[in-house]
Parts: sequence; structure tokens; C-alpha cells
Amino acid sequence: MNWSLYALLSLMMGLQYAVWGAWSPVLAARLLGPLKFNGKQTGWIYGTLPLACIFAPLISGQIADKYLNTEHILAACHVAGAVLMFVAARQEAFPGLLAVMLGYAVFYAATLPLVNSLMFAHVTPESGINVGHVFMWAPIAWALAGYALTAWRWKFKTGDRGVDCMYFSAILSVAMAAVCLALPATPPANQGAAPILDAMAMLKEGRFLVFVIVSMAVAGMMQFYFLGTAPYLQRIGVASRSIPAIMAFAQAVQAAATFVALGPAVEKLGYKWTLVLGAACWAALYGLYVATSSRAILVPAQALHGLAYVFFIIAGQMLANTMASDAIRSSMQSLIFAATTGVGLFLGTQLAGAVMDRFKTTDGFDWRRVFAVPFAVCAAAILIFVVTFRA
Repeated sequence: MNWSLYALLSLMMGLQYAVWGAWSPVLAARLLGPLKFNGKQTGWIYGTLPLACIFAPLISGQIADKYLNTEHILAACHVAGAVLMFVAARQEAFPGLLAVMLGYAVFYAATLPLVNSLMFAHVTPESGINVGHVFMWAPIAWALAGYALTAWRWKFKTGDRGVDCMYFSAILSVAMAAVCLALPATPPANQGAAPILDAMAMLKEGRFLVFVIVSMAVAGMMQFYFLGTAPYLQRIGVASRSIPAIMAFAQAVQAAATFVALGPAVEKLGYKWTLVLGAACWAALYGLYVATSSRAILVPAQALHGLAYVFFIIAGQMLANTMASDAIRSSMQSLIFAATTGVGLFLGTQLAGAVMDRFKTTDGFDWRRVFAVPFAVCAAAILIFVVTFRA
């Protein structure tokens, strides 16, 4: 194995998701708590990244396939993201925070598909590197970010205000930008007039279209997890300073599953049933949220989120890569991110915010009714995928 290449790609993958994992699981507690935003406002803050993912990945993928080295685009976007996240941490009014988070989201969203495409470009048979062994560093770093934030909050008692997660994310963005400058050169293929249009043309294929539509629906339900889990765990008696570590357990499971189970699952089950397994894990998690408020059950149940992400999101990105030529590798990953992390999560965010407001009570939210919605959507999506997707 090319160990130096593996180390760089793993560090890149880890920091990319540590930046996101530092704030996403726990920011909702700050918005709904100290800042006193309502469910719809919280949904809009979380909706900035999905909204940006609708168009920013398509632009960055086109640029990477046609004009500029991928690693240079990554470095520039993370520098800009660090500056904007520092600014966002100082915003306490909804309009100001929304505007800054949208700007941040544009730059971060542009990097998401490029990390994958750069990895796929260099993980060749000659390199001796296993794709899953690079992907596994995403959840490991996400989990480490959660544990580090929890340790910080225990020591310095900063959990009540919750702004520390944003400063931590900005610092990690600076580190990521430095790593990007050390990545191997990944110049554009520069084939074809518009690689993104070639990638979008694949939507004419029924199998690919079904995959994209179901992926949008299932991925969108993740926003109920991100918006609801932290405040729900607080509601059932979990201390706010412990929540980052508890939610990071999902990423620990995700890392282990990526390392030992992703490849065998795809090999034995094929992509269709691997994706079904992933969606079923999310349905099971939301079903447990509806059925019980037992901490003894719901804390270890966080593992289901990690398994779902491996067998649905990562497996889906791998499936998309098998359908793409070298000329549209970045654009294909951009299309998948635009569909799932973009359209899917944006619509999911709006739905989650509306549902939370619909089931708001005098002392919080009726969480069982809230989580019944993503359970139903995931179950319906699984049924549609099983019936219509050709393996």
C-alpha cells in the first residue's frame, strides 16, 4: 500500500467531516435554547447547507472537471468557510445568523463532492488502498470532534450557551485548508464541454432516476435526526454537555461498519439490498424514538444512525461512482450531493421545522408525533425502492 498517500487522503476525509460534525449535531440546542428560535427558524438555519448543496456542488464539480485542480478549490473554500463560521458565532439574531450561515454553507457545500472525487481519482488498484478504509475516517473524525467538544464543555462549562461548537468548526476548517495544500495534484480531466450536463443526462435512465429520487427522500429525513435528537435527549434527562459524545457514538459505529462491513455487504447483498438495509436502520431508529423515551434504549440506539449512513449514503456514493466515467467523476459526485445533501436535506429541513411547530407544546415538543413522520417516510421509500429499483 502507498502509505503516504493513504495518510493524506485519510486526513483529508477526516477533517472534512470533523468540520461538519463539530457543529451540526449540537447547534440546534443553542438555537432552540439560548437564542430562543422557533422550529421553523431552526429549520432555516439547518436548511442553509442543503440549500447551498443544490447548486454549489454542481458549480465546483464543473470547475474541478474542467478548469482548476481539485485540491486548490478545496483549500480556498475552507479558508473562506473558516472566516464565515467565526462571524456566524457572533450572531444572535435570526436574520444575521441566517445570512452568514448561508454564505458559509455555499463554500462548505462546494467541497463535499470534491473530497470524494479526489479520493476516487487516487485510489487505484496500483495504490493498494481500500476505499472503505479512507471513508472510515469521516465518522471517526466526526466522533472525535464530538468527544473533544464534550471534554471541553465538561472542563470549561461552556455547554449552556453552545457557541463553542462554531468556533471549534472554524478552527478545524483552517487545519483542513492547510492539509489540502499538501494533497496530490488532481488536475481537471478537461474532456467535454459541460461535464455536469453529461452527468445529469444519466437521469434519463430509469434505474438511476429511481435511485436519486429515493435517495432524496431518505436523506431528507436525516434532518429530523439532526434537529431533533439533541433537544429530545435533553428532554428525557440527558445533560447537554454529554450529548455530543452520545451522538458521536453513531460515528464510532459508522467507522467500524465502514471498515469491516461495507465491502462485504455490497459484495454479498449488492447495492440494492445494501441501500435497503441502510434506509431500514433509519426507520428503526425513528420507530424507537416513537415507541419509547428510555435512555437505556435510545442512547445505544444512536448506533442505527451510523449504520444507516454507511449502508445508504456511502454505499450510494460508491454506486454513483461505478456509473461515472473519469471525465465526469467530480460532476457525478456533485450531482449526488446536490440531490441528497441538497434538495433532499433542504426539503427535509423545511418539513422537520414545520412538523416541530405543528407539534409544539407549552413545555417543548411532542417528540413522538414529530418522529412518526420520518418513520413513515422512510418506510414508504423502502417499499418504493424494493419494488421499482432494478438490481
